[in-house]
Amino acid sequence: MIIGVDVGTSVTKASLLGRDGSARITRSVRSTLHRTPGGQVEQDLDEVLESVITVVRAVAAEAPGSVQALAITGQGDGLWLRDAAGEQVGPGISWLDARAAPVLDRWDRAGVLRRVHDLTGAGMFPGSAGPLLAHLAEHDPGRLERAAVAGYCVDAIVQRLTGEITVDASDASLPFLDVPSRAYSAPALEACGLDGWSGLLAEPAPPGALFALGASRAAELGLPSGLPVSAGPFDLPACALGSGVRTVGDAALVIGTTMGCQVLRDEVGTDPGAEVAGMWLATPEPDRFLRVMPAMVGTASLDWVLRLVGAGVGGLEELLAESPAGANGVSALSFLSASGERAPFVEPHARGQFTGLSLETAPADLVRALCEAVAYAARHNLEAAGLSGEVAACGGGARSAAWSRIFASVLGRPLHVPHEEGVGARGAAMTAWDALGEPVDRERWASARHVVAPDPATVEFYERGYRAYLETIERTRPVWRSGGGASR
Repeated sequence: MIIGVDVGTSVTKASLLGRDGSARITRSVRSTLHRTPGGQVEQDLDEVLESVITVVRAVAAEAPGSVQALAITGQGDGLWLRDAAGEQVGPGISWLDARAAPVLDRWDRAGVLRRVHDLTGAGMFPGSAGPLLAHLAEHDPGRLERAAVAGYCVDAIVQRLTGEITVDASDASLPFLDVPSRAYSAPALEACGLDGWSGLLAEPAPPGALFALGASRAAELGLPSGLPVSAGPFDLPACALGSGVRTVGDAALVIGTTMGCQVLRDEVGTDPGAEVAGMWLATPEPDRFLRVMPAMVGTASLDWVLRLVGAGVGGLEELLAESPAGANGVSALSFLSASGERAPFVEPHARGQFTGLSLETAPADLVRALCEAVAYAARHNLEAAGLSGEVAACGGGARSAAWSRIFASVLGRPLHVPHEEGVGARGAAMTAWDALGEPVDRERWASARHVVAPDPATVEFYERGYRAYLETIERTRPVWRSGGGASR
């Protein structure tokens, strides 16, 4: 058995996973997001590490047999600066952070975003490492000078557990990695004016890399010293693996706080005329890549509208049943993040809206319109990523039967939803077993899913709705760019 750990943005989970892909024991604990003025969102590395120790120790204490490895995945992007000993140099900056939005605006006007996208296929957003490094270089260079490594959440935890300075190639992919070669692009660093800080970037670990759990940390975790530790991939590609994506053209739709839309590809293509958005990610297989559109919309938008109407998540099914497809004429854009949107387009000033409201509009109509808007965003992103095969769906949103049916109907194809909820930990454990030379039966893992079919009565209706959604976005983007918060 393997203990898979998923260090999420607000929750850390650990699961004891068997070779059939089932979770025997799962424990979780919340961690804290610290929000401050100016759109800053940070996390304390020591607190996040303690959350990992807490859940792993709890699972290890109940494990009925020996544990073969510790497999770690977690949130990507952001910027987690550490010294050579792994101690944080200032709080970890979350991928939700918006402080670098002015950098992104300057880079957009100067053509830097286009240049980097043409080199690496990466579309940067305010919470990605490139603009965050540039922001600190401009406003707090001393912090960078005190750091030995500029990395991410997963490798920060791995450094504290094993003493190794490393990074998984999936995390390193955005924005400076030439993904096929797994080497950093010097021209991309130069384009951002960050070539002088390239020494802070850890070399990506080769596929199949394992590290050894340190003795003191092993004692805290209740695990053997020297236990193999795998570091990644980070949560998006880990969810793709864990949800059963195996064939080129297949997709994983991660309906979480935000929404990860990713399609498995066998080559990396950078189209000079394409929208500057999304990313290409390295996977544990050298000849397979993920084209990812990591949208900022997701269950956070649902939570907001449920609070607005005074309902909880438990009331979602009933609310969706009370409003028909099309929400009685109400439509929405679900761009509610303070950071705007980052896929399939980058608009830091994108904002949400409802249209078609009247005195007859019911709370259920607002909820359904928002849920339909998120589903339209999913299709927009998956099509931009090259979807041609099956769609696996996971995350909190996929647990709603009614909302899953909306997604399937908007996509016009079934959703394959894993029975196990912790697909990120599953993907990390699958990678660890590969590294141990004991690969699992992927066919068996992928079969543990149920299918949500589209509703034939609404597929054509949603096709028209999707076209109207795209037209609304095109009309509204110039308003966002001019500083307006809604279409007029």
